[in-house]
Amino acid sequence: MWRNRNVWILLTGEFIAGLGLWLGIIGNLEFMQEKIPSDFFKSVLLAAGLLAGIAVGPLAGRLTDQHSKKTVMLLSGFVRAASVLFMLIAIQTSSVWWMLIFLVLLQISAAFYFPALQAAIPLVVSEKDLLRLNGVHMNVATLSRVIGTAVAGILLVMIPLSMVYVLSLAAYLILFSLTWFLRFDEQIEVLHTKAGNQRQGFKDVFPVISKLPIVLMTLIMALIPLLFLGGFNLLVINISELQGSAAIKGWIYTAEGIAFMCGAFLIKRISDRVPPYTVLFVSSFLIGISQMMLYFAYLPVLTIIAFIVFGFSVGCFFPTAATIFQTKVPKDYHGRFFSFRNMMDRVFFQIVLLMTGFLLDAVGLQNMSVMFGILSIGMTSLFFLKSRSLRKGAEPRKNVG
Repeated sequence: MWRNRNVWILLTGEFIAGLGLWLGIIGNLEFMQEKIPSDFFKSVLLAAGLLAGIAVGPLAGRLTDQHSKKTVMLLSGFVRAASVLFMLIAIQTSSVWWMLIFLVLLQISAAFYFPALQAAIPLVVSEKDLLRLNGVHMNVATLSRVIGTAVAGILLVMIPLSMVYVLSLAAYLILFSLTWFLRFDEQIEVLHTKAGNQRQGFKDVFPVISKLPIVLMTLIMALIPLLFLGGFNLLVINISELQGSAAIKGWIYTAEGIAFMCGAFLIKRISDRVPPYTVLFVSSFLIGISQMMLYFAYLPVLTIIAFIVFGFSVGCFFPTAATIFQTKVPKDYHGRFFSFRNMMDRVFFQIVLLMTGFLLDAVGLQNMSVMFGILSIGMTSLFFLKSRSLRKGAEPRKNVG
């Protein structure tokens, strides 16, 4: 796997683009903290961008299956780079409306890029290396997040906010350039899709999912981490305000990121011995525990521990889920499936984001954390009780590793 040039291109591009992404996200938080006092209005602004991504989801999935994955990645990468220009205008004019345009374009580009990326990964390496590549890819993304958030925190003190976005733009342009050098054989996939599935629409992925119980169950369980991730940035802002510490934001992102990498590293080591459903259920339960721990968010040590538990849990959860999807869903449907999953995540993410903003204003961080923790543990318990009948139709666990 490590002799494959495409692997190095994907990992290098992910790291550089991740730096740009997190420079922009920290910049977004800084801009919103200055311009928008209400947590709910912050969530509305973020949700508007997500809504745009949801709207183009069906088109993204269909085009990904009908055209070259590389072409889709290139076009979406160009839109992502261009979107930064609108954020620079927003800073110059102190206008939230220009930021809205930036967020809309950014989410539209993501709606095309990530399904194409997920569909391209199985074309780059063999099935036996998929879990390893998924884990490494997520670790690289997390490492870029840890470094990006730390660097962004330092840069915000040293340089103007606009220059942070200029650096973000530079990272996106580097990713765009690296994507040109990807080389993988997808001619058979593209021709087959055009010849056999050209008239098929986005809805044709549903019968495929319904015939794959392990995929359906994993798809539903993947919503549990989003209860935490949906309002992640709003939580970080509130914890910072609750503790009266700006530095805690950097510590939270760093601790969660390192824990994520540890989880993704461990899961490859134990994947041959531990069934995938065991990983998913244990991880989901720990996510609920970490949410409930934020009742003590006024204590810095317990706050960091909570995010370590969460980071480790999702580090185990996401590579396992991604590998199940890539190996069980037929490749002809990868574009539409990953686009559907992306849309599903975005809809739920949007609901959680709005709910988080509302509950932070209405009941406060601590009460909301307990509510979400109980909901996560309750959902996990319900899925566990229903999983036995679904697992009867699943293949042996070794096919996932």
